[in-house]
Amino acid sequence: MFANLRTHIVSRLSYSTMCSFKKITHVIFDLDGLILDSEDRYKEAFTTVLARYGKKYTDEVRLAVLGTVEKETARIIVEKLQLPLTAEEFNKTAKIEQSKVLGDVNLKPGAERLIRHLSNNKIPIAIATSSGKQSYDIKVKKHQDIISHFHHVVNGSSDPEVKNGKPAPDIFLIAAQRFKENTPKPEDCLVFEDAPNGVKGAKDAGMQVVMVPEDYIPEEMRKDATLVIKSLNDFKPELFGLPPFPESSTK
Repeated sequence: MFANLRTHIVSRLSYSTMCSFKKITHVIFDLDGLILDSEDRYKEAFTTVLARYGKKYTDEVRLAVLGTVEKETARIIVEKLQLPLTAEEFNKTAKIEQSKVLGDVNLKPGAERLIRHLSNNKIPIAIATSSGKQSYDIKVKKHQDIISHFHHVVNGSSDPEVKNGKPAPDIFLIAAQRFKENTPKPEDCLVFEDAPNGVKGAKDAGMQVVMVPEDYIPEEMRKDATLVIKSLNDFKPELFGLPPFPESSTK
């Protein structure tokens, strides 16, 4: 409730009064559920696999794994649902099902508009996703025009430098360090996330974070975000010292 109330209040404030938001220079995006509308595809794949064992992919399990790296996702599902196979076996089977449904995911509302706006205004942007390189390549294949705007991508499940996945801050700190010119301090970065695990990781990295949660995420799991919005269409770049959208820009 408080997070949504704050969002409502922020939309009514003038830029000069928004002192709680710090000006930033670099932006880091999550991928699944934030840029790509892929979470339901993951749900479909996991549901298919779990049905073979008479299990269901509940919202409780979904919340627990949201934003985690692939190996951790498999471990959590196997342990919570007491599956008769190892996490490695589950991960391998799940990847087969995912490869069938992840190749045709669409962009989330407002994602293309925001990415192009930041790129056009020379704001350095990167992606920090828990996805491994293999699944990442499948998902972004038809969106290369948008992906080309990013300075770099960190794939948490396959990058050897990412020792701990979200909710640890590792992936965000690494993403910040890989901007080749004018490498930012953590406090100079703004993160966009949909998952509570990602929000915690970004906050622990010392970064501000805008959360765009799905409706099923409880209010108490949104409280760590700097700002909560319903859609990327609702984001106002000037809140964080970024160039505003042009008046002619449409959602």
